[in-house]
Amino acid sequence: MSPIIRNQNYLNMISTLHNPYQRLVKLMALWLLLPAGLYAQASKDYLKAADKYFGKADFASAALYYEKYLSGQDKQNVNGGPYVVTAAAAAPVAAPGNKLVATYRLAESYRQLTNIARATPLYAEVAAGDSGMFPLAGFYYAAGERALGNYDAAASAFAAFLQKHSLPHEQQVIAERELVNLQFIKAQMAKDDIALYKIKKLAEGKAGASYAPALLAADTVFFTATWQEGSELHTNRLYQAVFSNGSMAPAAPAAIPGANKHQGTASFSDDRKTLFFTAWNIIKGKKSAALYISRRNGNGWSQPVLLDTLVNRPGYQAQQPFLLPGGRYLLFVSDRPGGIGGLDIWCAELDGSGHAVRVFNAGNTINTAGNEQAPYYHAPGNRLVFASDGRTGMGGYDLYYSKGNIGAWQTPVNFGYPVNSVKDDMYFASLSASADPLEMALLSSDRDAECCLELMALQFVRPAVAEPPVAVIVPDTMVKPAAPVFASQVLEHVYYALNSAELQPVSFIVLDQLADTLMKYPDLVVEIGGHTDNTGSYEFNLLLSQRRADNVVAYLVSKGIDKKRVSAKGYGADKPIAPNTHADGRDNPEGREKNRRTELKILK
Repeated sequence: MSPIIRNQNYLNMISTLHNPYQRLVKLMALWLLLPAGLYAQASKDYLKAADKYFGKADFASAALYYEKYLSGQDKQNVNGGPYVVTAAAAAPVAAPGNKLVATYRLAESYRQLTNIARATPLYAEVAAGDSGMFPLAGFYYAAGERALGNYDAAASAFAAFLQKHSLPHEQQVIAERELVNLQFIKAQMAKDDIALYKIKKLAEGKAGASYAPALLAADTVFFTATWQEGSELHTNRLYQAVFSNGSMAPAAPAAIPGANKHQGTASFSDDRKTLFFTAWNIIKGKKSAALYISRRNGNGWSQPVLLDTLVNRPGYQAQQPFLLPGGRYLLFVSDRPGGIGGLDIWCAELDGSGHAVRVFNAGNTINTAGNEQAPYYHAPGNRLVFASDGRTGMGGYDLYYSKGNIGAWQTPVNFGYPVNSVKDDMYFASLSASADPLEMALLSSDRDAECCLELMALQFVRPAVAEPPVAVIVPDTMVKPAAPVFASQVLEHVYYALNSAELQPVSFIVLDQLADTLMKYPDLVVEIGGHTDNTGSYEFNLLLSQRRADNVVAYLVSKGIDKKRVSAKGYGADKPIAPNTHADGRDNPEGREKNRRTELKILK
């Protein structure tokens, strides 16, 4: 798993903790009462406590004490406190008195809490003063700016990060993909159908996470939440509620035994009498998750039974089940050996009683070197929907779909904005009976949250179909409008895979529009020109630009355009429209971006 991309696994434990705001008030009061002579000792105690909680992956408590320690160093006040915590692997204890370490760990704590607004300026502070101790601070600062919607600042920060550090290949690819993501974001934000999507939160006023919807019936939804129940704080529990007309009634905990474990991500058999779900504990900062099965028992469910070791491989995580229609295949997520990335989507073939007979990886069409999670299958449209952080997208986890069936998946497609956002978007379920899963769907996103995923309803409202126009007969003497004048231009929003001629799916929007124009005006003859910046060898750039232009032409021909009307020409780096470097020799990322382009030239 890449050390750059955090495994944002919302099936991780939301740790039990005291109210951080209440604790903060008490700590502030104690601080004001301290005699001056005890200042140094108190400061050490706060740092010691912070390091202890950080090592336990209790990031909410760690952030509270790092804030107190640093506020004492800077003579500044602390405002507020963190809210919900996501556990991760334990980390070594910081050296006492090291302000840079404390600042970095405070940023890490807020990032684990998905409080990006607080984490980002702290990463910027560490990156500015870092002598090499924390090279990833620059990456997380750039990713934070992207998540906060500051796209130009994010692009500059990613470019600076790549220029400053000599990175392993895997990390280099991830950072470069973030630059491609920023281009994808700009294209998505410019779409003209955004207003057709209606999105709203379903659990307003509830403190805590809510995610992973699953349909028990057409009007009953199961989901996971960390809402307080009695004396238990922030424990993952399965809930159920009535869902109707795009709104959710007040929810209640599902009657599933096993209160000593966290529960989440339900999936049901076709007859709704069998339930698969995840249960887990966290011991010393390490999560142990496994899949369970339970049977319908009156109004409740039977004692859950652990699936065998063919699915729950000892020492590895098994989570987020989804039972395909027919009950023969169970999709799930695991970090077990034999995978392609960090977390992969796997498939278990089941017998008639629900026991696994074999387990296999979903394959490299679906899985990447990053993480894939939260599988869901929309049967009416034959589409596998899942979340990934290993593909071109809007940043963090995005939702993708792939048409097909087990063993025969097509290339996944990003749903785009506003289904996805610049934060994390995961866990999908559709209520649509048509092939389009977006007619009515549920998903989880932290796009408008400070701390965690929230359950949302999404609906795509198709535009009204206009009445057919009435034919009007006009005299032959009427003046015909002049044909439009076409000019050569850069084709905006045509993107390729990194160092590849493969067209990114977002490019098809622009190319389809171009194909329509060429169909409408059959006398037009055009050239597609490929251009690169001057990174890499002359020969490589010339070949890459030619292959990219060839692929654009091939796509237009596939749309019915006569190949005699479109030609391809690769120019490499020979015709820049902006300087690749500044006058003082510094790199010019903005200029390079302009030079990496596809041009349309009107030949006649």
